Amino acid sequence: MQNSTFQFSIDRPFGIYLYDYFVQAYTLVTRKNPNNFAFIEGVTPLSTRYEVIIAVITYLAILFGGKQLMKNFPVIKLQFIFQVHNLLLTLASYALLILFAEQLVPIISRNGLFYSVCNNDAWTQRLELLYYLNYLVKYWELIDTIFLVLRKKNLEFLHVYHHSMTMALCYSQLEGRTSVSWVPITLNLMVHVFMYYYYFRAAGGARLWWKQYITTLQITQFIIDLFFVYFCSYTYFTATYWDWMPNSGSCAGSESAAIFGCVVLSSYLLLFIGFYNKTYNNKKGVTASKRKVQAKAE
Repeated sequence: MQNSTFQFSIDRPFGIYLYDYFVQAYTLVTRKNPNNFAFIEGVTPLSTRYEVIIAVITYLAILFGGKQLMKNFPVIKLQFIFQVHNLLLTLASYALLILFAEQLVPIISRNGLFYSVCNNDAWTQRLELLYYLNYLVKYWELIDTIFLVLRKKNLEFLHVYHHSMTMALCYSQLEGRTSVSWVPITLNLMVHVFMYYYYFRAAGGARLWWKQYITTLQITQFIIDLFFVYFCSYTYFTATYWDWMPNSGSCAGSESAAIFGCVVLSSYLLLFIGFYNKTYNNKKGVTASKRKVQAKAE
């Protein structure tokens, strides 16, 4: 293990090398050395498309089956468990975020931003493990929907689509080894730190004013995501098939992963903008109309 004293550098942006502590925790839980990890299709757990498809189908079956079943039962809140669930996801998202930052700062500082999103060598063994752990967290996040079903909450299409497709999206980028993966993943983790903390506090009865800004942050996240994935996809396809067009050279990752990422992230942006308008702009319009009616009555 590296020296535990504080010493800030490019390799230790937080003063200490957090990955050393992660290695200890990972070894304690799994009894395996994380430095030996490799994502191998068919060997690593949940590493095949078949398993992802089965997981999505199972998720939808439990979701809609549970919704029908709950018609015969009263609301089940499980407030304390819901709070713990959100607190743990807040902490897990934060832990992954700072571990990603620690690995990415040296790569970007020494090689530049383009290298970090397009070079094959930017896909390191340690980042691959973090990508995989982030992918596993997406299965954990499916529990969000179960709480909604038990509470008999209305299930928005956006919620169901986003949860199931994000799991598939993370898998596709792992399988396709897209070096640009760190951009949407780190931004998503940052959003989730705020989002799950909000739900943790709200479940405890706190009245928080910034829910709208979480949605704004999500929309901003997708705009940044799409800038990067469109750029990387564009420069790859032009360099590979239409090199007479302006490009920055080839880019790491499979073609199917690039196309799937562009399609899914584009759909997220459109759906979240629609959700924002429906949830917040429409409410403002209704409130303004009520005030006008009240003013006329007075």
